[in-house]
Amino acid sequence: MKRAFLFPGQGAQVVGMGKDIYEKYDTAKEVYEKASQILGIDVKKICFEGPEEDLNKTENTQIAILTTSLAILKILEEKQIRADIAVGLSLGEYVALIYSGILNFEDGIKLIKKRGYYMGNLLPKEQYAMSAVLGLESNKIEEICKKINEEGKFIVPANYNCSAQTVISGEEEAIEEATEKLKEAGAKKVIKLKTSGPFHTIKLKEAKEAFEKELQIIDFNIIENANQPKVIKNIDGTFYTKSDDIKNILANHIINPVRFDKAIQLMEKEGIEEYVEIGPGKTLTGFVKKENKEANVVNINNVETLRNYLEKM
Repeated sequence: MKRAFLFPGQGAQVVGMGKDIYEKYDTAKEVYEKASQILGIDVKKICFEGPEEDLNKTENTQIAILTTSLAILKILEEKQIRADIAVGLSLGEYVALIYSGILNFEDGIKLIKKRGYYMGNLLPKEQYAMSAVLGLESNKIEEICKKINEEGKFIVPANYNCSAQTVISGEEEAIEEATEKLKEAGAKKVIKLKTSGPFHTIKLKEAKEAFEKELQIIDFNIIENANQPKVIKNIDGTFYTKSDDIKNILANHIINPVRFDKAIQLMEKEGIEEYVEIGPGKTLTGFVKKENKEANVVNINNVETLRNYLEKM
């Protein structure tokens, strides 16, 4: 069976995530302990106890989701369950890179700590917001954003999640104006998200430049053989290749939109038969299902869902 592993991004976090996995599986416990040792922080405390306010800080959220996804992934690897393709949403791409062997565990953990810190702290002073637009084509969303930008305001698409959902990011005033215009244009819903940072836009240029320096000291290893799962890039929805400047791609990803819509299209083209989302939430398989109601999707985020999946194998 041709399988893809999907790894969630920021927003999927919930206090208590991974706790039952940690308590039942020594393999998972080792991942949490190793991450805590490398970073000098108690990752499991952030994941299991929160409080929510601490977990939701970008610098904590990214490392918490990454570690939880890796802990579950390690159990699947131990059971000889592998994927042909790996893809993540934003920070989830780093789990995919670690899984494929392009990035080693220690470097990946350290990079995400830095990435989360810069994205959470090197932000512009103005008030920004993000909203999910449901049920409207992305080209119409782009047109509306462009017209508002021509008025001297700032608003852009930041996440192309699937054909039925695009996330916009911009100044509070611009988001409010866009909300009305998007509804008039036929959007079914416009939902304001619980984030204040203009993620995946040019407004994070300072964070991108700081992170770029961190990437320079990291080694990446793209082999391009049958044993190395192929990883899809968020930045354009294509596979990583040996000719890619991966450091430049990962730095620029911070200021460029996420193209998960294109990732879904590529997985369909590659003939993926099973989509397994590993980590908190069910967001990514939800996007896949919106594009293909017949898609075979699985979510593994706790002991029960993991056990159910393993029993079917």
